[in-house]
Amino acid sequence: MTDKRTVRFAAVGLNHGHIYGQTNALLGAGAELACFFAKEPELAAQYHAAYQQAKLGTSVQAILEDESIDLIITAGIPCERAELGIAAMRHGKDFMSDKPGFTSLAQLEEARRVQAETGRIYSIDFSERFENRATTKAAELVRGGAIGQVVNTIGTGPHLARLETRPPWFFERAQYGGVITDIASHQFDQFLYVTGAKQVQIVAAQVANYNHPEHPELEDFGHVMLSAENCTGYIRVDWFTPDGLPTWGDGRLFVVGTEGTIEVRKYLDIAGRPGADHLFLVDQKGVQHIDCSGVELPYGRQLVYDILHRTESAMSQEHCFYASELALRAQKMAARLGYLAE
Repeated sequence: MTDKRTVRFAAVGLNHGHIYGQTNALLGAGAELACFFAKEPELAAQYHAAYQQAKLGTSVQAILEDESIDLIITAGIPCERAELGIAAMRHGKDFMSDKPGFTSLAQLEEARRVQAETGRIYSIDFSERFENRATTKAAELVRGGAIGQVVNTIGTGPHLARLETRPPWFFERAQYGGVITDIASHQFDQFLYVTGAKQVQIVAAQVANYNHPEHPELEDFGHVMLSAENCTGYIRVDWFTPDGLPTWGDGRLFVVGTEGTIEVRKYLDIAGRPGADHLFLVDQKGVQHIDCSGVELPYGRQLVYDILHRTESAMSQEHCFYASELALRAQKMAARLGYLAE
C-alpha cells in the first residue's frame, strides 16, 4: 500500500449528517471516494446527489471484499458502528467512524483485540476538534506552551434538539448509547489531548431526562467531573439549546494554565463578532482575540498519510480507544435523574 499515490474509500452507513464532514475531510486530502452504501434509499439518494462521482455499492459485504478499497467510513446508527469497524479491520481495511465509535465496553474491547491482531487503523472523527479550526488552534497554543502547564479544562456541548426531525433510534438508549457516550466523547477527546493526561479518574457523573417524559430513554443532560495526574476537568452536555440561537449549539472549551487561559467559542460569539472559530487568549502580556477561520484542519491529510505509511500522525490508537473508554465508563456509572426509564 505504501506505493499507492492516494487512498480509495467507501462510505457505509449514512444515518448522521456527520458523514458529509468525514467525506469532505478525505476528499480535501486527495483521497478518492469509490462507492457508498446505505440500506435507506432516501439517505443513499441524498449522499449520491452530493457526491455523484461515487457508485452505489451492491452490499456491505461486497464493499468489505473489494480489495481496491483501503478505508471504510461510517456515520451509521451508533450501536452498529463497532461491528462494521471490526469487520473492516478483519478484511484488511482501515476504518473511520463518526463519534461515538462504540456504545458498549464489550464492543470497545473486541475492537481493541482485533485492531491489535490486524494492525489496522480504527479512527474516530471527533469533529469538535478535528473539524473545528478554533479548537485546533487552541491545542496548538497549549502544546506550544502559551499558557504554561494545563491545570483544568471545562468542555461544554449544548445541542439544539429538533426532536421532530430525529429518527426513531435517537430516542432508544441502546442504539445511541446515552448522552455521555454520544456527545461527551468529544469532550473526553479534548481533555486528553490538551492536558496530555494518561491516567484519568471519573470522580462523578450524572445523566438526566429533565424535560422529555414522553421519551423516557432520551437523556437530555449529562455532566462529568474528572481528575488526572496534575489536572482536573469538567464536562457538560445537553439538548437545551434554544431555538433562537442561530446555530446548533454554543460549544465552548475553557483551558486554564499556570501562565494563562484560553476560551474557545467554536460556533459563534454571542452578540459579538460575526462568524465562528473565535479564540480568546489571556496571558501575562494581555488579552487577544484570535480569528481562527484560516487555520488548517489537518485530520484528513494526516489520516491519509497514516493509511499510506502506517503511522499515527492524526491520532494515536491508544488515544482513540482511551477517550472512548472514559466516555463509556462515565455513562455506565452515571447517577440517573428526572424522567429516565430504568
